[in-house]
Amino acid sequence: MRSIIALFCLLWLASAEASHSTNSVKPNIVVILADDLGYADVGMHGCKDIPTPHIDSIAANGVRFTDGYANHPVCSPSRAGLLTGRYQHRFGFEHNSGPEDYAASNFGIPRDVPLLAERLKEAGYATCMVGKWHVGFKPGLRPHERGFDYFYGFHSGARTFYPVGPRQNNPLYRNGIEFKDESEYLTDAFARDTVQFIDKHMAAGSDRPFFVYLAFNAVHAPLEATEEYESRFPKIKDAKRKTYAGMTAAMDDAVGRVLKTLKRHGQERNTLVFFYSDNGGPTYQTTSRNDPLRGFKGQMFEGGIRVPFTVQWPAGIPAGTIYRHPVMGFDVHVTALAAAGLKLESDGKDLVPFLNGSKKAVPHQSLFWRAGANHAARVGDWKLVSERGKPDALFHLAEDIGEQHDLAATRPNKLKELQAAYEVWDAKMEKPRWIRQDRNNAEPGGKLLVQSRKKKKQTIKGAVTKRDKDSDGKMSKDEYWEPAVFSKVDANGDGFATLEEIRAYYRKVTSQPKN
Repeated sequence: MRSIIALFCLLWLASAEASHSTNSVKPNIVVILADDLGYADVGMHGCKDIPTPHIDSIAANGVRFTDGYANHPVCSPSRAGLLTGRYQHRFGFEHNSGPEDYAASNFGIPRDVPLLAERLKEAGYATCMVGKWHVGFKPGLRPHERGFDYFYGFHSGARTFYPVGPRQNNPLYRNGIEFKDESEYLTDAFARDTVQFIDKHMAAGSDRPFFVYLAFNAVHAPLEATEEYESRFPKIKDAKRKTYAGMTAAMDDAVGRVLKTLKRHGQERNTLVFFYSDNGGPTYQTTSRNDPLRGFKGQMFEGGIRVPFTVQWPAGIPAGTIYRHPVMGFDVHVTALAAAGLKLESDGKDLVPFLNGSKKAVPHQSLFWRAGANHAARVGDWKLVSERGKPDALFHLAEDIGEQHDLAATRPNKLKELQAAYEVWDAKMEKPRWIRQDRNNAEPGGKLLVQSRKKKKQTIKGAVTKRDKDSDGKMSKDEYWEPAVFSKVDANGDGFATLEEIRAYYRKVTSQPKN
C-alpha cells in the first residue's frame, strides 16, 4: 500500500512540476516587424554585403520560414493583417492611407475589430509598442487607445530617421502626446525605448508577462544612415546601397539589443520572438534585393509578398529548423494568442503545433492577396498572378521560384482551378473602404477632388500645347517642365517627348507603390 501511495505521490509531484514548467507559464511575446526589407537582404537568405547576425540568430535558435508571406504587398494593409489576425479585406482595409493630412476620414482599423494588444492586455499582459503605427490616425484609433500601455513612435507611414530631418518629419508621440526632444538616430531610439520598457517591467518584479511590438520604419525610405553605420561598409561603392546597408546594420543592432535584454533578465527561454517584414523590398527606390524572387514592393509576384520570416521560442519550438510550407503575417497574431492561452476565430493559424511536430498537416492549403485590380492566389505550390490589363499568369513555385515560366496556356484547367478558388475567397471579402489619397486627388482633411480621367488627359495636352514653343506637337528637353526626368519620359531616346510618351510616363509613375 505504501508503495502505491509513494508512486502516486511521485506521479503527482511530476505532474505538478510539469504544470509549472516554462511551457505552462504564459510566455512573453515580442513581435519585431521590419519595413520594406528585401527577401535577400539578410544573412540567413544568403546576403553577402550586409551582415545581419542578430536577425539570423533568431533563425538559428528557432525556425526559418522559406515561404513566409506578408498579408499585402504594401505597408499599411499588411500591418492591419498582423494586428487583427485576419485578412484585412474582411473589414475593407485594402489600401495605404497616403500622407496623414490627406487620408480618408474613415482610414484605420475599426474599433469593433479587436487588436492583438487588446486581447493580450485582457489576458493580463503588460503591452508596449515602439515604432511605426500606420493603421489609424483619428482619436480612438491610435496605439495608446488600442490596447498598448506604452507607445513611442509615429502614427504615419514614414518619417526622417534623424532627430531633425529635411523631409517626412511626421511628429513622434509618447502615449498620444507629441514628443519633440528626440536626440538619437530613430532606429537607435526605438531600440532604447524597447529595452527601457523591458528593464522597467522586470525591475518592478511583476508576475505579468509582457508583449512588445517593435515596428521599425527601417529600412523604408528616406535613405538615411549615420556616418558610424555607413563606415562599416567601406567596400560598398554604390552610395545608395551603402546608406541602405547602414540602415540595415542599425536595425540588426537594435534587434540584438532587445535579444540581449531578454537574455540578461533570464527571459530568453520563455519569450516567443517573431521577426519578419511587412512586404518585399522596393528595389529601385532603396537597392533592397528580393532575389531569387521576381518583382518588388507593390506587386503580386513573390518579390512583393514573400519576405524574411523567422521565430524563436526555446521553451516551445525546436532550434535550427527550416520550415518549407507557406505561412502568413496573420499567423503571428494567432500563434501569440495561442501561446497566451487564448483562442480567436480567424484566418491565421497557431504555428507551434506544426513546428514542434504535433500536427503533420500544413497550416494553409491556400493563401490570397488583393490590392485593387491586382490579386494573387497560392494553392499548394501553384500561384495565380492577376495584374490590371494583363492576362492571368500561372506559375509552379516548387519548380519556378522566380516566376519566369507562365503556364497559363499549357495548364488551363489548373488556371481555372486557382481562379475559382480566388473568386470564392473574394466573394467573402468587403470592398475597400478608402483609396490612397494625397495632394493629387484630395484636399487637406481628406476630401476627394473630382477629376475625371478625361480631364487629366486634357490637362497634360494643355500643358504640352502651352510649352510647345515651335508648335511641332512634341517637346524637347528645354521645353519640358521637368528636365530632370526627361530621359525617362523620352522612351525611344530620340530627344523629343510626344504626347503619348508623356501620358505613358505619368501612368507608370502614378501606379508605383507609395505610402
